[in-house]
Amino acid sequence: MPFSEGLAAVWGDNWKHGFIDKTRQVVIPCKWKEQMPFSEGLAEVEDENNKWGFIDKTGKVVIPCQWKFAWPFIEGLAKVKDANGKCSLIDKTGRLVIPCQWKYAGDFREGLAPVEDANGKYGFIDKTGKVVIPCKWKFAHSFHEGLAEVQDNNDKYGYIDQTGCLVIPCQWKYALWFSEGLAPVKDANGKYGFIDKTGRLVIPCQWEWAYAFREGLAKVMDANGKWGYIDKTGRLVIPCQWEWAGWFSEGLAPVRDDNDNLFTIDKTGKVVK
Repeated sequence: MPFSEGLAAVWGDNWKHGFIDKTRQVVIPCKWKEQMPFSEGLAEVEDENNKWGFIDKTGKVVIPCQWKFAWPFIEGLAKVKDANGKCSLIDKTGRLVIPCQWKYAGDFREGLAPVEDANGKYGFIDKTGKVVIPCKWKFAHSFHEGLAEVQDNNDKYGYIDQTGCLVIPCQWKYALWFSEGLAPVKDANGKYGFIDKTGRLVIPCQWEWAYAFREGLAKVMDANGKWGYIDKTGRLVIPCQWEWAGWFSEGLAPVRDDNDNLFTIDKTGKVVK
C-alpha cells in the first residue's frame, strides 16, 4: 500500500500483514490478518478472530481488537462498527465519545461529519454530536477544503459550505471531494473532468474515471480502461498504461500491470525499486 507517515503496509510470505520503512526494512512484523495505513500515529489492524483494533508505530496494540470494523483516525476520532453493525466514534484512548444513533456516520473532516438519519436523509454533526447542518440531502460526503459534496432529490451533485449553504449548484451526475483546489465531477455523458471552487470547469470532462489530486497529480482512466496521471493543467504526464493505479504519497505511487505485477513509480512514471 502507499506510504503513510513514513511506513507502508505490506503482505509477507506468510500472507500476513505488517509494515516496512522506506529502506524496505520490516519495522512491524507481518502477523496481522489485515491492516490499513497509519493516520495520526495509529493504524487499524485485524486479528485472527476477525476483530479490529489499533496499533502504534512500534507495533504495540493501543486499542484492543474488539470491533467488527474500524476506520482511520481523522481529527482525533475514528469510526468503529460493533457486532450489531452499528457505527460509533472513539478517541485515541478507545473511549466511546459519540454513541451510534445514526444509520450511517462518515469521517470527521474540518470539524464536521456527515450522518444519515432514520428517514435516509443526510446532514452534518459536530464533535459533540450536535446536528449543525439539517438532514435534508439524499447523500453527503465529508468536508474538504471548506466544501462538501451533496446529492439532491434529483440525483444531482453539488457542494455546500460549512453553514449548509449550497455554493455550487447540484448539476453533476457525480462529484468527489476538493483537493488542492480542484474536484473531479462527472457530466451527463458519464465523463469526468475537474472544477474549481467557483464551480468553473477547468479540466474538460473526457476521462472514464478520475480521482482527487494528491501531490500535484490525479489518477485518471482512459477509454481503454487503463490508468495514468494528469497535472493541474489537464496534461497527461504519466501515460495511461496501468491496469490499476494508487494515489501518490511521499513522491511514490503503487501501480499494477496486466499480469497482476505490482510496482512503485515516481512522478516521472519511472518504476523504482
